[in-house]
Amino acid sequence: MPGSLGVIEGDGEIPYKPEAAAIKKENGANWIDRDPELKCYLPGIPRAMYMPYPFQIIQSTNKIQMAFTFANAARTIHLDKAEGPPDDTYMGHSVGHWEGDTLVVDVTSFNGKNWFDRAGNFHSASLHLVERFTPIHPDAIRYEVTVEDPETFTRPWRIAMPLYRRLEPNVQLIEYPCIEFAEEFLYGHVRKKQLVKRWEGETMIIDITRKVPPGDRFFEWYRK
Repeated sequence: MPGSLGVIEGDGEIPYKPEAAAIKKENGANWIDRDPELKCYLPGIPRAMYMPYPFQIIQSTNKIQMAFTFANAARTIHLDKAEGPPDDTYMGHSVGHWEGDTLVVDVTSFNGKNWFDRAGNFHSASLHLVERFTPIHPDAIRYEVTVEDPETFTRPWRIAMPLYRRLEPNVQLIEYPCIEFAEEFLYGHVRKKQLVKRWEGETMIIDITRKVPPGDRFFEWYRK
């Protein structure tokens, strides 16, 4: 979300704890090195909801699926009892219910590796979200999120914005071919301190350590 578009309710400030505010400042200064989006990680919630790429909502009787353009991400909102994943995940675990025409979704089980945006705003694995999706027009939904993370913030805070339906005829999701560190390929030569250590043919070797999340148990759970 561009910085000029304010979506935080109240005074527009995120209530960071002092130590978390220092981390946020470091994240912003080192955005190109740290932003999970640039590494093509799953964007997480709520970031996936307001990235500048379309997504699709598919509703059934007891599940709501959301398919996102970026990184082929997807989420399932369970309207029935559903066992959570064995490991915390990038997209969290979503359980929803209806309050009239409003879909209310409780989201937990995050791995704490996502950001809210490219400004370095972040959260811990203790993030707890309550989302509200309310129809305000045949082609628009009001999206509200209450954000709670006692490890990072001094109090809960809220995001609110409209989500609009794409009205083009026969619109469909187009695959977003995320290329890891694309900005480094394009603009790395203007950095004060180069990340590139050496080249092996056409392969760029950069000095970044990747943490690969555990996947086997989650994969077996996801297949159920």
